[in-house]
Amino acid sequence: MLADHQRGADATALSRLLLYVPNFLCSLLVVTLLALFLGGIGLILVILWLVSGALVFHRPTESVIARHFLRLRYPTPDERARLEPVWHEVSTRAGVVSRNYELWIEDSDHLNAVAAAGHIVGVTRFAVQRLPNGQLAAVLAHELGHHIGGHSWSSLLGYWYALPGRVAWRLLRGAASAVRRASGCLACFGVGILLIAFGGLAMATVQTLYGLPLLILVMPYALAAVGRRAELRADQQAAALGFAPMLVEVLGQLHQAETAAAQATPTAQPTGAAGPPRQESLSRLLASHPDYHTRLHHLQPYLQPRG
Repeated sequence: MLADHQRGADATALSRLLLYVPNFLCSLLVVTLLALFLGGIGLILVILWLVSGALVFHRPTESVIARHFLRLRYPTPDERARLEPVWHEVSTRAGVVSRNYELWIEDSDHLNAVAAAGHIVGVTRFAVQRLPNGQLAAVLAHELGHHIGGHSWSSLLGYWYALPGRVAWRLLRGAASAVRRASGCLACFGVGILLIAFGGLAMATVQTLYGLPLLILVMPYALAAVGRRAELRADQQAAALGFAPMLVEVLGQLHQAETAAAQATPTAQPTGAAGPPRQESLSRLLASHPDYHTRLHHLQPYLQPRG
């Protein structure tokens, strides 16, 4: 039976899009200023940028993203022979058309997977070669959960429309660094001019957009929280399809690998010394994935025997 909706946008995906609104407005300001500088063709530039988000669902563009940004490749015949029966089982349970998605491989010896753009499902070579069918199915079901919930396309869409603002910010930071490296009074004068210009532009933007750009200061934390929620939703999607025990096994392997890597990492602190609590708290707030125990806790209802 096919599902009523092959894909959509759950509350997590919509929340991510809303959180990107301040970034989008800042990017729109940057693109508009550039358009004014270019004159007659500026309006065309703004329109092209606004409609360019549709490329997220354009298959050839997705292939470029997969190859050149995610460093993925098409499966070999042997890898495809291994993947396709497992993927067919997962998609059948979910009630989606398996050919709506493309399977890709990352040449990595670590356990990982990715759902990107509108149709990409990627897994590492390690996952294909080393995981049993059940665990591989759990990984694929988790990534399918990201697609069904709209997490993948909303993330890429938000990132794309925030890009001009981020580029402009990096250019401003680079200019400020260059001015600071200058010598004597020229440095002080240059820094002052830059601060006045940037401060005036920032104040004008904040006032024009009713203070929305100030939300950018808390965006990294809010987006990280939404990202962690998206991971839990994808876990629940895989568990609802019957892959909860296998997913727990995969998460256990990931937890062991992370623990071993943390223990092997040299630290400058003496043995027994605790890290700065503030730094650890900020790291947790900025984490893109929930910790192992949180994910295990949310999977517990799916592990209970059904009476």
